[in-house]
Amino acid sequence: MPAAKGKVNANRIKDVRILLRAAPDGLTVQEIMALLPRVDETHLSRILRAMPDSYIDRWVSITGARWHRAVWAVVIPPEDCPRPHRKNDYDY
Repeated sequence: MPAAKGKVNANRIKDVRILLRAAPDGLTVQEIMALLPRVDETHLSRILRAMPDSYIDRWVSITGARWHRAVWAVVIPPEDCPRPHRKNDYDY
């Protein structure tokens, strides 16, 4: 069952994130829809906009299509990224 209007399903966000992390070149909305069953374009667009780690990597031109399509990707956080020290913590 699709999510209620304006709502984003947390499980779907996880599914989309897993797909995008597995695709280093990114995926278009149409490619994601082909891989995820029972998700429509409007809901998927809402999911991608709700994900803070997703971004449009580039635009591709599709032969015969009127508009370009966005290729979506996600930021993969580094394994070890310590927080920097404050200025006052450094010895000069």
